[in-house]
Amino acid sequence: MLNLQKLSPRSFDWQLFIAVVFLVMMGLASVYSVDLSRGAELFYFKKQLLSFGIGLGLLLLATMSQHTLWRYLAKWWYLFSLLLLIGVLIFGQTIRGTRGWFSVFGFSFQPVEMAKIGLILMIGYIVSRFGRRFDRPLFFFGTGIVAALFIGLTMLQPDLGSALLLAAIWFGMVWAVGARRLYLAGFVGAVAVLAVAAWFLFLQPYQKDRVANFINPGRDPLGSGYNIAQSNIAIGAGQLFGRGLGFGSQSQLRFLPEAQTDFVFSVIGEELGLAGVATMLALFAVLFWRLLVIIKNSNDDFVATTATGILILFFVQLITNVGANLGLLPITGVTLPFVSYGGSSLVINLLLIGILESMMVKKY
Repeated sequence: MLNLQKLSPRSFDWQLFIAVVFLVMMGLASVYSVDLSRGAELFYFKKQLLSFGIGLGLLLLATMSQHTLWRYLAKWWYLFSLLLLIGVLIFGQTIRGTRGWFSVFGFSFQPVEMAKIGLILMIGYIVSRFGRRFDRPLFFFGTGIVAALFIGLTMLQPDLGSALLLAAIWFGMVWAVGARRLYLAGFVGAVAVLAVAAWFLFLQPYQKDRVANFINPGRDPLGSGYNIAQSNIAIGAGQLFGRGLGFGSQSQLRFLPEAQTDFVFSVIGEELGLAGVATMLALFAVLFWRLLVIIKNSNDDFVATTATGILILFFVQLITNVGANLGLLPITGVTLPFVSYGGSSLVINLLLIGILESMMVKKY
């Protein structure tokens, strides 16, 4: 049942909401600027604006729900996401070598975005039912299997960036609740071994190039290292206040590849400068602060764990995307939450904010 009182100033976290809306506005402005170089149709901007409207509606609906609804839906959301990940391997559309999209009425949707919510809710549900005995092997390996099903299916697409993100969500959540350190250390060691095996058995040539370019950015500046080189040029060209929206030479003249998705941070750096980047990071800081407040003040294991998972999701995406744009991390295709172009990503992220708002019992 929906509760309209949750939208009142006493119950609604306006600081969290306003920070998110301003992040979306910065993203829309950047996508609009990139679209200017592609003609007058504003294809990406219109689709992103529509996604924002849909996501905002879902945010408000989720806010008016009880947080117990999400505990109840956890198992069903997980199973539905699992079926979607299986289905996309059979019926999905292949884009840039990854079979990870369903195309419906001209709109593309990534099931892995649903899986992110499913994994967070499912681990939150398990934690709430486990009696705080998180040092037991059953908890670590049980949640590990829950995560491994999603990760394995995502790797089959193949979508390395999303698979690593799902792994980070699981690892961060079980570490935060107090899983046994011996198991965590063993997992890290196993990942190191699997990383070596994956290099020879699973990674595609373009994925190997991304890692090689990270280690040595100058190895092929006009080929596989082109993206990082252009990203660094764009960010450096912005200086303090940027060149202005629509006046960034790297993005407007299409030197910067995937400017609306993977490299939207570089667009902001070039066109809005250090001031724009600092504003964006400040908005993310407000977002993380409000999440920490929810976690700290919650006396419900499901609420605290779910909020922790959402914080990990947004934080890892931010660090991974910004690090890749600066040449500090390999490019994995992970987008910047609320800012990068991507309809399904934006809708799901706004829904996650609505879930958080539903967990607020008062304004702290």
